[in-house]
Amino acid sequence: MKATKLLMFVCALFFAAVTFSQDLPEGRLMRFPDVRGDQIAFTYGGDIWLASRQGGVARKVTSDPGLELFPKFSPDGKWIAFTGQYDGNFNVYVMPAEGGAPKQLTFLPDVASLPERMGPNNMVLAWFPDSKRILFLTRRETFNTWFGRPYVVSLEGGLPEPFLVPKGGLISFSPDGTKFAYNQIFRNFRTWKRYKGGMAQDIDIYDLKTNRLERITDWEGVDTSPMWSGQTIYFTSDRDKAQRMNIYAYDVKTKKTRQVTNFTDFDVNWPSLGENAIVFEKGGYLHLLDLPSEKLRKLTVYLPDDRGLSRPKWVEAKKAISAFSLSPDGKRALFAARGDIWTVPAKDGATRNLTRTSGVHEKLPNWSPDGKWTSYISDRTGEDEIYISPENGRGQEIQITSGHKGFMFEPVWSPDSKKLI
Repeated sequence: MKATKLLMFVCALFFAAVTFSQDLPEGRLMRFPDVRGDQIAFTYGGDIWLASRQGGVARKVTSDPGLELFPKFSPDGKWIAFTGQYDGNFNVYVMPAEGGAPKQLTFLPDVASLPERMGPNNMVLAWFPDSKRILFLTRRETFNTWFGRPYVVSLEGGLPEPFLVPKGGLISFSPDGTKFAYNQIFRNFRTWKRYKGGMAQDIDIYDLKTNRLERITDWEGVDTSPMWSGQTIYFTSDRDKAQRMNIYAYDVKTKKTRQVTNFTDFDVNWPSLGENAIVFEKGGYLHLLDLPSEKLRKLTVYLPDDRGLSRPKWVEAKKAISAFSLSPDGKRALFAARGDIWTVPAKDGATRNLTRTSGVHEKLPNWSPDGKWTSYISDRTGEDEIYISPENGRGQEIQITSGHKGFMFEPVWSPDSKKLI
């Protein structure tokens, strides 16, 4: 009788969880994942979340207003190291693998106000195989902010020490800890596609016993994110015909490389190696590559969050003005702010939103010399096109161009208000 009741209770919990997850939208924009055992850690909305490697409902384990990025499980599965933006600066923190109060390990000031394309300072790269030390990338002593140097900090804290290479990027240790594969260049936050210039990344193996360096890639484009599993170094590259970042495998013994994934829609981003799987983001979703079978599957993850940034709210638009123009008589001004086009009176009158579009970006407005029309750029078709609209907001918007590819610069009216250049 007791066994029957217990079974009924477990079944009820299961169906309740299924029903709950069906009411939630599937999560997207999950970034910087890592996997260990049955758990996956990732960043969503600037916080760290944990989920099962089978997918399902995730739970949030950090909640600070600052960003928490790059969660990495320790090899023994006991800890998560991450880069946290507590108290203003980015530093290295650690917390129990199931969640808990973070412990600060580094106390380094940010060296400069870095743009996002440079990546954050003091970025967690990897754990040492002994689970006692953490490798992170810092700009504390590089000659400029384009480059970072790997540093080591103990799980117990103390002063960080420089790693033996003078500059570097993403890194992975061999299973026995005697070697590591790494990028000498870090540019993984840049959105350059099909890049083949001087900052194109290659992967090298560094032997800690002999201090010898061996380059294992020779593609003129990008080879990055090394992940050393057994006798195989997995990495991402854009060397295929689709020129998307896909996962490749390099055999340390035969020195041969083969392609593992064949995505043509989105890049493989921020892959991370666990003891028997690689987890990565693609198109905002999480995917898992089981090892050694290399069987691939997409994970369905639900995020029970209050979505604070998605709720309607009043926003002060003047802090988000990106462009402006004046009416010919000087009585009204034209502004682009938060993706819409507005006209505002110099003294008395109503503020008008001329576009009122959600999910569309309008920009670079200009007033026609005769004062009747406003022109602007809109991406509502998926590409930049030129539109005009009556300045009083009472008529229909007119699309002037079509079939354009790429970005457009500001249109300029002819003096007779009949042409745009």
